[in-house]
Amino acid sequence: MDSWKRRVVGYSAFVVAVLIANAFAYRWGMRVYENDPRTLVESLRFSVEMFTTTGFGGDAPWESQQLNAYIAVMDLVGMVLLIGALPVVVTPLLQEAFSTTVPRAVDDGLTDHVVVCADTTRSDALLTEFASGSIPYVVVEPDSDRAVALYEDDHDVIRADPESTDGLQRANLTSARALVTDVSDQVDASIVLAAKEISSDIRVISVVENPDRERYHRLAGVDEVLSPRSLLGESLAAKVTTAVHTDLDEAVPIGDSLRLAEVSIHHGSGLAGTTLTNSGIGARTGVNVIGAWFNGEFEAAPTPDATLSAGTVLLVSGREDQLERLVDMSNSSTRRFGAGETVVVGYGQVGRAVTAVLTDAGIPVTVVDESDAEGVDVVGDATDPETLSAAGIEDAQTAVLALPDDTVAEFTTLVARDLAPNVEILARVEESESVPKMHRAGADYVLALATVTGRLCASRVLDDRDVLSLDTHVEVIQSAAPRLAGKTVAEADVRETTGCSVIAIERDDETITDIGPDTRFVAGDEVVVVGTDDGIRAFEQQFA
Repeated sequence: MDSWKRRVVGYSAFVVAVLIANAFAYRWGMRVYENDPRTLVESLRFSVEMFTTTGFGGDAPWESQQLNAYIAVMDLVGMVLLIGALPVVVTPLLQEAFSTTVPRAVDDGLTDHVVVCADTTRSDALLTEFASGSIPYVVVEPDSDRAVALYEDDHDVIRADPESTDGLQRANLTSARALVTDVSDQVDASIVLAAKEISSDIRVISVVENPDRERYHRLAGVDEVLSPRSLLGESLAAKVTTAVHTDLDEAVPIGDSLRLAEVSIHHGSGLAGTTLTNSGIGARTGVNVIGAWFNGEFEAAPTPDATLSAGTVLLVSGREDQLERLVDMSNSSTRRFGAGETVVVGYGQVGRAVTAVLTDAGIPVTVVDESDAEGVDVVGDATDPETLSAAGIEDAQTAVLALPDDTVAEFTTLVARDLAPNVEILARVEESESVPKMHRAGADYVLALATVTGRLCASRVLDDRDVLSLDTHVEVIQSAAPRLAGKTVAEADVRETTGCSVIAIERDDETITDIGPDTRFVAGDEVVVVGTDDGIRAFEQQFA
């Protein structure tokens, strides 16, 4: 029984008890003080008339002061009972009548869907990936407020306990293509155990916060265990480098020779302060500039007069030797000749991954964390300038912010930029919405855990699409696009309509990278497309 129903039953029983008690008291008062006996039924009638404010029948007025005083008191009691009925009975009934009702189970006909347990800050990116790929899904969410919010945002959701077999059965788990869990390491294991009890052959994908717990997820029955925090940490660490080959470690291969890479313009680089035309990037390196991130905002095909600054991230394609020349141009003179000190702020899973990669590469690292632990060099509040100064941020070449709270990360970025105007700031954030704010605060490169997690999960579930980039600002996919067949690049106008760029075509085991306006798509082609997450969604809806 729902809590409000229990309150209604209890309140109703209390009111009946007061009515009966009042009837007996009134009957006794009429006999003793008014010398006018009443039957029990007549006394009950009077009690009901009093509390419902319909009058006192023919009993009024009373001659005794005692009974008049009693009637006055019971009038007040009746008013209190009436007012008390509003929050206990009336208000819940009205709320239930006019509030959103989240389904408790999916339709029996739902099959080949993905069951997602449950809603977190990282769920939105994943659900967007599923929606763009027309993959049916259902979120199993136990919290009523979260479930209502999802339902009102037009997501398929049921309110149920994902750790119970009943909740998963109501999501038609036995007919699903996969189960994705991303709550916490312990809760995820509980969900998987319940799922395997229902369907031993259901494909299960889990997201772990601590990679050391992967073993226990597999013991519970998980088929694929993902660790996006480690991936994100390794990606940030790859940006902390001076060696050209390390800067290009994360370039996305397209065919045999073409590479797609994000190249940051560092503080002190000769490119900072020039326009795209005056920089001579194309003529001096041979790369093709596909787009650029300016202060956290992506521009596809930036204009020739776009000004490059420290922190601008260029999205370029070219051969490895061409990319190497661009990386050399984008670095400052100090980055070309020495790694310099790196300050890692935050020693959670991401911070540990960053530190491990940099230590293996021989790059000196100073670790800052609010808690003392093995591997932490400076203990203190990252938002305190004295803490960052003690870590040597003024003399550091790079600062990596691996803080779990986005608000704290934003404030720490402001402090770090004020103390060290020329330090390169790389950061992780939990939510995608925090990325623009971090750039405005002064960060040079930001990755969102929600984006990485969403892409990573989607890449394991979507069979007809290869997600080539999991840990970059933009998304790169290889996908069939039947609606492009017969059109030229100019006729399709992909960039104008979606903001994405077609950088290669896979055709009969051949990779075509020389893409021009007159290049024509044919049936059976798979295209390699690059763009923002929203742009990729628009491309798939329009052409896939």
